[in-house]
Amino acid sequence: MTPGITVRRLDAAAYAELGPAFAELASHALEPNPHMAPAAVSAATLLVPEEDIVVLCAWLSEALDFEQLIGVWALRRERGWRSGFAAALVSPLVPLYEVSSLPVIDRDHAEGAARALMRYLVASSDLPHALILPVLPLEGLGYAALAEACRVTGSRIFSYERWVRPIMVPQPGEDSDHYLRRSLGSGYKKRMQQFRAVAKQGALTFRRSRGRAALEALDAFLALEAAGWKGEAGTAIACLPEDAAYFRRLAELFAATDSLQIDALLLDGRVLAMGLLLDSGDRRHFLKIAYDESQARHSPGRTLTIAMLQADLAGTPPALLDSGAGEGVDAGAYVWGERRTMAHAIIRTGPGRSGPPEAAAYGRMWLRRLRGLMRSRAGRAASGRPRA
Repeated sequence: MTPGITVRRLDAAAYAELGPAFAELASHALEPNPHMAPAAVSAATLLVPEEDIVVLCAWLSEALDFEQLIGVWALRRERGWRSGFAAALVSPLVPLYEVSSLPVIDRDHAEGAARALMRYLVASSDLPHALILPVLPLEGLGYAALAEACRVTGSRIFSYERWVRPIMVPQPGEDSDHYLRRSLGSGYKKRMQQFRAVAKQGALTFRRSRGRAALEALDAFLALEAAGWKGEAGTAIACLPEDAAYFRRLAELFAATDSLQIDALLLDGRVLAMGLLLDSGDRRHFLKIAYDESQARHSPGRTLTIAMLQADLAGTPPALLDSGAGEGVDAGAYVWGERRTMAHAIIRTGPGRSGPPEAAAYGRMWLRRLRGLMRSRAGRAASGRPRA
């Protein structure tokens, strides 16, 4: 272990007591990640067996009887199709949403914390040596620290499917108009004309709720999502009892620390769209959106994100807003102008060879490519058919 740094393994119940320590870590982390928070881990126990959850905590001892939390990585044991039916560790715990797989490490002790976490994994004979990281940023200080820790410990990062995720990183003192001109470029005039056209249809109101008020707005959010095609297909959160219970618990725990936010856009008092977001440190994660599909002519999702951006830059914006956009999502549909490369990745800790998890990842990648190619050909064939 790195001198002065100790890594301890906790279960979900013990980790739940570290809320204040995690909040302090997040306030000066390289990359705050709300899905590594004790609140997120506690909520995850509704979907993940507690015996499968492994939380690694790196502690720095600088004085007698004093320790500082400088690193956290929450993982779960898995043996299923994603791992090629071999034992593996997966992060994040719940793969329902496009969240980050990165550990949270202190910016002032990043090198030591990342190395200590990786060395613990390499040395642990009772933990799998394949780490499946389905949403890993391949850019930024957090990834750089993790990659260096892998190099030092002889571990390897294999990245498979890649995509580009929109994010917002405002410049100091930047207002919304300047940001939108910069992010939208030549499309600025058209997008803003569309936004102003909605306001001409009636009274356009933006409402931001945080903490307890956001929790009270959650039912309206879930109902809005269930009223659309997801409700008809049975995939809306409200249609899935276990997912709904997890989502409500997650919201309750983040609301308790004023880290839950729900933004809503209304036209003449009728909700057009709503967004649910989580805060951690100086970052914000856009977890989920719902909108009134009968108002599609108003582009409710895009209109909401413009209103959100205006509200953010009128006050104190997050240092980074993560759109949460997943694979296959058109980055150009978002108003946030910065981009970040993401990937499905696997870390093989130590000098071991590739195995079933890597083979499963390659298989999944090529099956998705084949499916995409077949759909593309089917689309071209359909477009070329003569009209009746």
